[in-house]
Amino acid sequence: MSEPSTITDPADPRLGDYTGLTDVELRRRREPAEGLFIAEGEKVIRRALAAGYRMRSMLLTSKWLDVMADVIAEADAPVHVVEPALAEAVTGYHVHRGALASMERKPLPDAADVLAGARRVAVLEGLVDHTNLGAIFRSAAALGMDAVLLSPDCADPLYRRAVKVSMGAVFAVPYARLDPWPAALTTVRDAGFTLLALTPAETAVDLSALAPQNLPKTALMLGAEGDGLTPQAIKAADRAVRIPMAHGIDSLNVGAAAAVAFYAVTTS
Repeated sequence: MSEPSTITDPADPRLGDYTGLTDVELRRRREPAEGLFIAEGEKVIRRALAAGYRMRSMLLTSKWLDVMADVIAEADAPVHVVEPALAEAVTGYHVHRGALASMERKPLPDAADVLAGARRVAVLEGLVDHTNLGAIFRSAAALGMDAVLLSPDCADPLYRRAVKVSMGAVFAVPYARLDPWPAALTTVRDAGFTLLALTPAETAVDLSALAPQNLPKTALMLGAEGDGLTPQAIKAADRAVRIPMAHGIDSLNVGAAAAVAFYAVTTS
């Protein structure tokens, strides 16, 4: 058990992992380089621990001591207790969930290892919005996708906002990077997957008409909000598919489109 210690100085070096959490560019550079990520909120912290991530430290306001008592009892890392105002001064925002944990990253697996044994995977190109990325991971977990593969320029699934939006689903779905892009898509095809590029283009085949749930292995490709998949990615796919739209709507938010498509490819 780690005995909680009260900290009153926002410059205390023990709080270093939590400084400037709202500075996206700083955190995007720093967290992977230092091998850490931030879990926010009771459920997310518990899910990170359950997934086997090691805790570096925990930052709590006093009212969360009882709620997290069992986690504290098992912790082999320091537990810091601070006032809400001090937490805001350190992190840069009001930590309304009252609990943060700095966790150690795991080595990222190879794409081939992630694909082994999988039947339904998502392949994401250029997803830089952490909210959309987190939503896609949450849908992937909920709807039974086996893995997520990311182009090199996709956002970090372990960035605090992505973890929070996913409600910790980023810990439940295996993921890897495909590099170089899009040449590394051959790794997916060589593993027996049919690559389906999701696009609103009129020339694409209706997803339901293709009956993707009957394909032995399906890799569903999705692009960034707005631009969608690049022409190079669509060219590398086996088929271009679309979600039929009504009432003159031409497309969905990528998070919503992913959920619809995941359901289509996983439901028999």
